[in-house]
Parts: sequence; structure tokens; C-alpha cells
Amino acid sequence: MLSELVVRDLGVIDEMCLTLGPGMTVVTGETGAGKTLLVGAIDLLTGGRADAALVRPGATEAEIQGRFVVGDTETVVRRVVPRDGRSRAYIDRQLASVAALGELGANLIDLHGQHSHQSLLRVSVQRAALDQYGEVDTSRLEALLDDLRSTEMTLADMGGDARVRDREIDLLRYQIEEIDAGVITDPDEDERLDDEESGLADAAAHIEAAAAVAGLLGTDGPVGDVLARVLAELDGLRPLSDLSDRVYSVAADVADIAEASRRQFESIVVNPERLDEIRERRALLKDLRRKYGDALGDVMSYRDETVERLAQLVAHDELAAELDARRDSIRTNLAKVRAEVRAARTEAAPALAVAVESHLAGLAMPGARLEVSVDGEAGERVMFRIAANAGHELQPLSRVASGGELARTMLALRLVLSAGPPTLVFDEVDAGVGGEVANRVGASLAALTSDHQVLVVTHLAQVAAFADGHAVVSKITVDGITVSEARMLRDDERVVELSRMLSGSPHSSAAREHAEELLAAGRAARDA
Repeated sequence: MLSELVVRDLGVIDEMCLTLGPGMTVVTGETGAGKTLLVGAIDLLTGGRADAALVRPGATEAEIQGRFVVGDTETVVRRVVPRDGRSRAYIDRQLASVAALGELGANLIDLHGQHSHQSLLRVSVQRAALDQYGEVDTSRLEALLDDLRSTEMTLADMGGDARVRDREIDLLRYQIEEIDAGVITDPDEDERLDDEESGLADAAAHIEAAAAVAGLLGTDGPVGDVLARVLAELDGLRPLSDLSDRVYSVAADVADIAEASRRQFESIVVNPERLDEIRERRALLKDLRRKYGDALGDVMSYRDETVERLAQLVAHDELAAELDARRDSIRTNLAKVRAEVRAARTEAAPALAVAVESHLAGLAMPGARLEVSVDGEAGERVMFRIAANAGHELQPLSRVASGGELARTMLALRLVLSAGPPTLVFDEVDAGVGGEVANRVGASLAALTSDHQVLVVTHLAQVAAFADGHAVVSKITVDGITVSEARMLRDDERVVELSRMLSGSPHSSAAREHAEELLAAGRAARDA
């Protein structure tokens, strides 16, 4: 439901904040006080057209915020209309498109009155309403349609043109042969060959370095010769015996290093043939990766997918025959189910029309006629057409001229159809009615509260008396400027407001007595 509505700088509204509860809330006030502006504000929250002319004089922009609570989910919607530039929409503080706002709003609120975007004006919603009323089961129809679409898409993907199919078969065979020629069995082969190539490419340099070290440090090398001469100088000199021992140790280490270097260069194998083989293999793998995937694993996956696609194309005729047979079977069943659904919709349509007309008769539209037309193979083209007065031609709901007649028609439909958004807003629903009819309008609106939150803009005390909550809009003067304000009324204040609505004089004792009677009757009706 709409739990809170904030409106700033919209028309004559400076700032209004209404906290709304469940059940039925009415909005009343003098003509021109700004009641309909509240409906316009809700319209903007649900994606309605923004008009810069609505911005209050002296303000740079108008702003509307609404807090919606459905179950445990709370959603905050905001709409900003600047004097210059495009309007902005926000959902839960995130910038959103007006289209997204409209889509969300369609699931939260229905406006009934002079506004043109009520959900029941849409053909799809009218069809769903008829199905709900007639308990029409469309699950088999929807399942068959899904199967038909899936089958036709599979047939289309298989390729219908024989020449195109043959060209694709040749290409796929070539690609499979090219990949198979590469004999890829290890997705990590390229990395392994890279390491081996590096080793082989540097083999000559490694041999040369190891041989040089062995030559320099060996007994016949310059380092070995210098160490031998040093030892000869130290030989027999007891005071320098510690130095002699250290040189002996160094000479032994150098001899070990020289021997290790010799063994190393003797063990390194120079294999230019293997190096060429590796480089040729890596070039082949690179070419395959360029064509069929970023890594060898991708190439292997592409090959498997290609084999599967090739098998499908080669077996095209057989598979196509199976799919054609399946499609024919689905179409046969679909024709039968469509006929059944159409029959069910056709049967439910006049009953729905009669049920709505019975409510219209009590809502000051005694001569109104409603027709629910059904057309199409499955009766999918459903249209609600109405003649608001006796002798008038039937026409689509969207073309009903009177806002009051449209609102009362929507009210009658809602009384028959419980489904719809959680919040229903009615404006002009009581236009042109009074007396006992007004009581029936009020009772009908209150009846909707078993499934919906209902907001009603009204000028009739009989309708207002049925409400659970009552908001009054009035004009005040602030610093010489006339603005509107809205506030929720207490029970004793409701008596005063209803007295004003009944007689124009809130202090009339007769009017107050009548107002109290209306409120008591409204409470009794709600309790019942």
C-alpha cells in the first residue's frame, strides 16, 4: 500500500505530507483547494507525463515522494519535475527511467478517473481479468506455445537451405581435420614446450661458459697456477702455516669447482634438430590457437562442439523429419487447446458483462451496457466495450468520454474482479450522483478494501462517511501567497468536515446531526 505521500511545490501545494493507512481513505476539500493535484502527484509517481507548468510559481522544481509497503518489502519512489529540463525519477534512491517508474507503478497503483493509464484499459489485463473471472486454465496453451517456439527455433538453427548446409558441412570437416592433424592431447603442451625450447636454445652458451670456468680454475689454468705458486712461497714457513692451510683449503675448493664445471659442459647436449622440431610444433599450435581459441583447452573444446554440430548437420534430414513431426503434433494439440480456451473465454464473457452491469445499475448508470468481445484462435483478443447510456453505441473503455463514468465502470469491474494492484485511487467516481446512489458508491468503494487500499477524491459526504481515514485539503495564505495544505482528520473533525460538505456550513446543528448519522452508518457498514 501507499503508506506515505510527500508533495512539494506542485501547483498551489507548497508542501504536503500524508501518512496513509490500510482500508479506505477519502480526500475532501473546497473546489480548487488542490484535491486533484494529489491524484496528479500519484500519477507522476507511477510514470505519468510531467508538465513544467505544474511547478509552483517561485519554485525551481516540484518533487513528489511515495513510500510503498507490500508485505515485507518497502519501496521509496521519487519524481522531480524541474521548471526547465527533463523530469527525473528515482527508485530507492537510485536514478531510474520514467519507463521503469511506470512499470513499477503499474504493479503498485491503479488510477481511476480522468487519467488514461489504468491497467484495466490494456488488452492484456482485460484478457487476464476474463480468465480470472471465468477460471480459464491457460497453462496447457502456454506450455504448447513454448514447445512450438522451441521446436521452430531448433529447426531454424539446423539450417534449412541445402546448399548453405553443405557449405557449412565442408567447413566444419576441414576445421576438424585441421585440429586433429595437430594431435592435441595436453592443454598445457605449449607451456611445457616453451620451457624445453628455452633450455635447448641456450645449450651452446651453457657449454661455453662451463668450459671457460673449468679452464680458468683447473690445474693448468691461471688460477690453479697462481695458487700453486703461493703454496710454494709459503712452504716451510712455520709462522705463516695458518695462511698456508687456508690457501690449501681454497685450492681444494677451486679444484672441486673446476671438476664440476668440466662434468657440466660434458653433460650438456646440443640438439639443434630437437630445437627445430619444437619451434615448428609451437608455430602449429599458435596457428590453431589463432583460429580456434585463446588456449589449447579452448581449441579442444571447439573441436568437440564442431563435431557435435557436424553430426547434427549430417543427420539433418532425419532430425528435421523428427522435428517436423513434433511440430505437426504440437500444432494439432495447439489447435485443440486453443479451441478449448476460446470456448471457455467465450462462455465466461457474457457472464462477466452481466456481473459488471449489475453493479453499474447501482452506480448511477442504469442504462449502461458492457460487452466483452472475444476474438482470435484462442480468444486472445479480448476487449471490454461499453455504452455508458441507453441508446449509445458500444465503444472501448479507453474512449469513454466522462471521467466519472469511466471511474464508476472501473469501480464496477473491480467489484467483480478482485485481482489488481494493491492500491486503487478513484477520482471523479461520484461525479453526477447523489442521494441513495452516493451511498451505494461509498459502500462499493469500501467493499474493495478487503483486497486493496483505496484512496478516493470525493465531494460527497455520503461517500466520505464510509472511509477509514479522512484527509482534508484546504487553502491558506502564507506571507500573502495562497497555498494548499492537507492533513488527516480526527473523528470529531470528520463531523465538522462532513457538515460542511452537506450544507456548506460546518456549524449547522442539523448538518452535524446528519453527519454523525452518516459516520455511524459508515462504521456499521464497515463492521458488517
